[in-house]
Amino acid sequence: MSETVLKVEVVTPEKRVWSGEAKMVSARTLEGDLGILPDHAPLLGVLADGTVSIKSTDGTTNDFVINGGFISVSKNRVSILGEAESVKN
Repeated sequence: MSETVLKVEVVTPEKRVWSGEAKMVSARTLEGDLGILPDHAPLLGVLADGTVSIKSTDGTTNDFVINGGFISVSKNRVSILGEAESVKN
């Protein structure tokens, strides 16, 4: 039996910045901090300015500076929509 993972994409108005499989996504919404793991309840939130961290299944962490946007979680799919810039780790 395979381990459940998140399918994640980070999208700006111009292009898809990143997509892949992840173990966890951390983000800050206007309501507070989120830690999203596989099988998370459906969610639609407004992102606060800050950093979104994606822990990939290969163990690497991808950080993105977000300047406004939205996050959607449904059926192990996470979409991050907004102004995003990758941060080199």
